[in-house]
Formats: sequence, C-alpha cells, structure tokens
Amino acid sequence: MRRRHARPEEDTAIDMTPMLDIVFIMLIFFIVTATFVKESGIDVTRPDAETAVKQSRVGILIAIRNNNEVWINRRQVDLAAVRANVERLHAENPQGGAVIQADKEAMTGVLVEIMDQVRLAGVGSISIAAEEK
Repeated sequence: MRRRHARPEEDTAIDMTPMLDIVFIMLIFFIVTATFVKESGIDVTRPDAETAVKQSRVGILIAIRNNNEVWINRRQVDLAAVRANVERLHAENPQGGAVIQADKEAMTGVLVEIMDQVRLAGVGSISIAAEEK
C-alpha cells in the first residue's frame, strides 16, 4: 500500500504590504505638494470692482482693517515691521506674489505705505483684493 503524505497547505493570501507602502508614499507626496488656501484670519469688507480677477499664486496675504490695523498671517503687525515680515515670507516662497486686502474704510495712505514696503522687500507682484460685482 501506498502511503499518502499530507502536504502542508500553501499560503494563498496576497501580501498587502507593498500596496500599503505605495499608498502612504502617495499620500505624503500629495500632502507635501498641495497648495493650501491662505486666509488672512480677519474679516475685511473689500470694495467692489467689475474687473476683479481671481489670483492663483498667493504667497503673502496682508490685511488692513477699517481702523488701519495691519495683519499678516493672522498676526497683527506694526506698520514699521511689514517689510521684515514680507522679506521673511518672500524668502520661503519666492514665486508667490502679495495680495493686500484693504477694508473700504481703511486710509489710502496706509495702503500706499504697505505697497511701498512690499516692493522694498523684493516682491514684484502686488495685487489688491476686491469683491466681484
């Protein structure tokens, strides 16, 4: 008589480890390369404009409140410190421009002074935010 030897069952499960590694690497890649929408962190009543255009590359967002307070990255900044802050942010993202969100009630002199400080910091592209009509 022949004896039958019991064969050990082969493992037929699919190894998911390489697929999970690829998924996690792709997730990290998308998180690192994603462009996040920057918000000034304060409410500003922007003036209306018929020629308002949506800006795609915003590196620096500056807000001017109706009482002429200047805000950069959700922090209140003194007018004299605008240039230093903009230089630091421009070094982090040299391709991005600056957008100034000025309230309707803000003084034009403050807006012009901030635009001057931004230009002195080396940012060539400056936009002023407005609401579309």
